[in-house]
Amino acid sequence: MLSTDQRGNILVVQVEEKRIDASKAPIFKDEMTRCIEGGQNQIVLDLSRVDFIDSSGLGALVSCLKRLGPRGSLAVAGATGAVSRLFTLTRMDRVFALHPNVEAAVEQLSA
Repeated sequence: MLSTDQRGNILVVQVEEKRIDASKAPIFKDEMTRCIEGGQNQIVLDLSRVDFIDSSGLGALVSCLKRLGPRGSLAVAGATGAVSRLFTLTRMDRVFALHPNVEAAVEQLSA
């Protein structure tokens, strides 16, 4: 479901699925949790391939953010269309740092 790319101290996580819904959210959350518990605390989540996310997917994202706590950052990159609108509609755009692409997110976390 996820592929990763280490860029210095920042882990870029690419979601390989088109949907993060009730059937995929637990797997997504488990894989992200393994990354966080493995010591990653600066994460860019690339949602450029995701066409749809539902409340379960958002819940999994929030859970990951809470697990990181104040010691880490989770930036979202590449959210477009319905995914971007959902972040705005649910005001999650105020909770997560949203970036147009991975490069912008990595640059912001590196600053």
